[in-house]
Amino acid sequence: MSASSAVAEQLKRVRDEVAEAGRVAGRDVTLVAVSKTKPDEDLMAAYEAGQRDFGENRVQELVGKADRLPKDIRWHMIGHVQTNKIKDFLPFVHLVHGVDRVKVLDVMEREAAKLGRTVDVLLQMHVAEEDTKFGFSGDELRALASAATWEAYPHLRPVGLMGMATFTDDTAQVRREFAQLAALHREVGPALSEVAESRAGTWGVLSMGMSGDWAVAVQEGSSMVRVGSSIFGHRNAPTP
Repeated sequence: MSASSAVAEQLKRVRDEVAEAGRVAGRDVTLVAVSKTKPDEDLMAAYEAGQRDFGENRVQELVGKADRLPKDIRWHMIGHVQTNKIKDFLPFVHLVHGVDRVKVLDVMEREAAKLGRTVDVLLQMHVAEEDTKFGFSGDELRALASAATWEAYPHLRPVGLMGMATFTDDTAQVRREFAQLAALHREVGPALSEVAESRAGTWGVLSMGMSGDWAVAVQEGSSMVRVGSSIFGHRNAPTP
């Protein structure tokens, strides 16, 4: 089997599994194919099989792929956002997953204003029991959940939350962390949905779950999962 055929076959399997999990949970679940470090040929195999949402975490790689690959691809910036790189990826991005601190909002607003576009963002929450994970605390999120706060960010549109569970084999812990994130999503939904709707958008995205834990995430309320290795195989070594 060729590499392209393998990607297409694996994508179909994952897509079918995600769709079935969503059906059981009673909601549509968007599959983001995490294509970081993967060559254009692999992305095109997935694209030709119908995939349109792709996730990247290295700005230089995202910008290059966005330039070379079909223009109807929806690029998701899923990595930790470095403020000095925002101006580079913002023209190409469909959704920014990792808005994890106020400084990112400040810089992104300034760069979006220069572009004259409104950018959809997810607020990243820190729910894992790992210090290496980034994100807002619950109290910080609550402070952001008001229309008055977003008056300072007229070119940004909050459409949901994102978070990552602890990397562990303890499924109960992973489920607990996803449930915590889903509860926060429900709590701030009424306030932030008003902000999104005032900017011609829709609140509701809950991006949680990756290759190893997406099924638990969907059970706990996820509407968007980020899957890479189950589609493309193990990650390639990044280009320096």
